[in-house]
Amino acid sequence: MTTAAIPLDRQSLWRDELRATLALAWPLVLTNLSMAMIGAVDVVMVGWLGPTELAAASLGFNLCMIGGIFAMGLVTASSPMMASELGRKWNSVRDVRRTFRQSLWTGLFVCLPVWAVLWNSEALLLAMGQLPDLASLASDYVRAYMWSLLPFMWLIAARNFLSALEKPLWSLIIGIAGVFANALFNYALIFGHFGMPRLELVGAGIGSILANAFMFIAMVTVLSLHRDFRRYRLFGRWWRSDWQRFREMWRLGLPIGISLGLEGGVFSVAAMLMGLISAEALAAHAVALQIASLTFMVPMGLGQAATVRVGIGYGRRDALMIHRAGWTSFTLGTGFMILMATLILLIPHTLISIFMDPALAQNQAVIPLAAQFLLVAALFQIFDGAQVVGQGMLRGLHDTRVPMLFAAFGYWAVGIGVGAWLAFERDWGGAGIWTGLATGLGIVAVLMLSRWLMRHRLGLVPST
Repeated sequence: MTTAAIPLDRQSLWRDELRATLALAWPLVLTNLSMAMIGAVDVVMVGWLGPTELAAASLGFNLCMIGGIFAMGLVTASSPMMASELGRKWNSVRDVRRTFRQSLWTGLFVCLPVWAVLWNSEALLLAMGQLPDLASLASDYVRAYMWSLLPFMWLIAARNFLSALEKPLWSLIIGIAGVFANALFNYALIFGHFGMPRLELVGAGIGSILANAFMFIAMVTVLSLHRDFRRYRLFGRWWRSDWQRFREMWRLGLPIGISLGLEGGVFSVAAMLMGLISAEALAAHAVALQIASLTFMVPMGLGQAATVRVGIGYGRRDALMIHRAGWTSFTLGTGFMILMATLILLIPHTLISIFMDPALAQNQAVIPLAAQFLLVAALFQIFDGAQVVGQGMLRGLHDTRVPMLFAAFGYWAVGIGVGAWLAFERDWGGAGIWTGLATGLGIVAVLMLSRWLMRHRLGLVPST
């Protein structure tokens, strides 16, 4: 081989990795966006009830997400496990089936204590200093919404299976159908259309149960009948115990769950702190966070693709594939978030008007606060994209414990610590909380990237 051919071969390998990453990532990104759209529809429809109802729903939803995101992290362990099993290829059908079944078990086991805690949401919110009226409304919403967590956990398990096989298109199709189903259920149950009773916030919670159940049933149908998936027999005798695989999933998934729980918990606590400032600040926070969440779905999908692609390289013991897979997703994710940060800086009021009617008098105090928060969110976007892809890269290496510690320090010691100090000691209000969040995410992004750069020295990459 000539020396001139070497860089051409390398370029070809990078192009192949870019194509493979994009082919895997775009359905994941759009699936994530469909999930975010479900949340956005909830915010829009509840917002039509008024800022008080929106603030209460935000409190309730964020409380649910503390436990829900932790549970999702545990189930997420199935993604790198199945990817590395497929990378090894030997006996992969049996191993993938075992892992998938235990992800269903894990979803059920972790939901039980989460439900027990959420049932007492009103007492928890009052203990956190929230206004009694908001706490009562939020509790009504939580006691309906919380039952949607189990079908959602099982839906995540099914998506992880499709991602590991690098065939996530069905996740996207079902996710899009779920957006329309959720909108229909919410419209009927929140406002009392199509002969349904007007249930307002409780209706929003029941709508989430029906939407998640609909999507999971659709996923079961596809995985059971489609010729590409039925040979795995994923749901056959799924009740059989497999304690070795169950323990392995918890060993790998517990740090992921704690990391995601710490991240999600930060935003939940941020919402609680906003509630201590004012109902208007809390409603503005819900709108700004919804906009940030929509853009976050893209690097989140790229992080999921990085977990699979790096995980396949890990199973093959291919250090060069690991290198290419990680950096491809990281570059795409951070590049996209730089573009989104620019967009947010240019048209903040246009974005806010999607969720709140600027002509309504009840929104006049909320919109300027939301615009203020979005200015900080522009910087926040870049850090958030870098840290989520960085975590995905490390998960592909089955490296979850140290990133968990990074999350604890960055999100809580820095994010909440700095945010609370700026908000209440320096009188920055809600902008201080957002500044703290951005600072914490920046710290986590730097730590994740540093660990990735030291992966060979730390022994995270398997020897060939």
